[in-house]
Amino acid sequence: MARAATTTDAFNAVAEPRRREILDLLAVGERSVNDLARLLGLAQPQVSKHLRVLREVGAVAVREGGRQRLYRLNGQALRPIHDWVSKYERTWSARFERLDSVLEELQQEERDGGTGEQGRDRDPSQR
Repeated sequence: MARAATTTDAFNAVAEPRRREILDLLAVGERSVNDLARLLGLAQPQVSKHLRVLREVGAVAVREGGRQRLYRLNGQALRPIHDWVSKYERTWSARFERLDSVLEELQQEERDGGTGEQGRDRDPSQR
């Protein structure tokens, strides 16, 4: 199966760890490429290449700010990633709710004398 070109898909664009770091830095505000290079410990051309990819998928926008180009996050372009991950968030939430129920049962057993009789006969997967 052919893989989508990196520059056309937000999933591929953020698959690169340095690009995610750039997005994290831009999530708190606009930054110049030199600021990003300094914060990431990378050379300016490397950061520029990553910014180009992020710009092509729409994850960052750029504006002229005097002699600098200032980059900012465009979170809307990351919406497909959020939507995809949201499906799994529901699964995690359901599991955490079941875990909370088990913990409450264990705490109740402990308050009732710690015999643990209530939970022994039950199948753990049914909790």
